[in-house]
Amino acid sequence: MGLITQISIWVIPCFLLVVLLVASWKRIPAYELFVEGGKEGVKMAFSLLPFLVGMIVSISILRSSGALDAFITLISPVLTFVGIPPEILPLAAVRPISGTAALGMTTELIDSYGPDSFIGRLASTMQGSTDTTLYVLTVYFGAVGIRRMGNALKVGLLADVIGIIASIVIVSIVF
Repeated sequence: MGLITQISIWVIPCFLLVVLLVASWKRIPAYELFVEGGKEGVKMAFSLLPFLVGMIVSISILRSSGALDAFITLISPVLTFVGIPPEILPLAAVRPISGTAALGMTTELIDSYGPDSFIGRLASTMQGSTDTTLYVLTVYFGAVGIRRMGNALKVGLLADVIGIIASIVIVSIVF
């Protein structure tokens, strides 16, 4: 086994050992604090559940209704004219909503067109250049109880659009 593999195997156990040793040295009740943190984690998970369910239902409605496919069909001629493959549009539309769905779409594009194709490279670059804005806002703002997220949503989606455009430009130039 290589050095990196050995390090990765031992990092977490060594970290836990150091934490327990420091807790013992400072006479901190590590187990009680661990249990208390677990209780807070479960409370947090239950408080986030309605937000996550709402987001999952919204994603399902978007994909099942055919709205995404209709939009792709509508905008395909324009994308083809400017040299952007229409196959990449579902990834660009879903990436700000769901990381898991976007990863599934990226995998499907790479399986269909190959990792070294323009579409495969563009999908991979887009996956790394954008974020799951709606998921982040839902989870983090919901966790701290922020209800008004208009400006954060606008800036997050603008950053996603810039990431998508930058992905297309960079992949077009480099490959």
